[in-house]
Amino acid sequence: MKQTWFLYILQCRDGSYYTGITKDLSRRLQTHNEGKGARYTRARLPVKLIYYESCPNQSKALIRERQIKSLPRKEKERLAGQKNQALLGTQRGVVEGPAFSKRTY
Repeated sequence: MKQTWFLYILQCRDGSYYTGITKDLSRRLQTHNEGKGARYTRARLPVKLIYYESCPNQSKALIRERQIKSLPRKEKERLAGQKNQALLGTQRGVVEGPAFSKRTY
């Protein structure tokens, strides 16, 4: 059985962004906020999830992570703040919530 991977963007206390991948999004966010995550985020707690995407496998998640990390800050802000209408019940779409945006692939 294939397990879904997630690409995510966190906003740190200082306003900077951190991008990563994981198989368990809620656990990874908790790990970051407990100071046990990436070295970058440990010095910038607390962090909040502002965006995530599901990816079919680790390889695709790593490719997408590299793409997102290469974007300028304004593009990351646009991505996280998209105002597209939710396409609920579809395989591909954007769903927004109060603290984050989600895109599925």
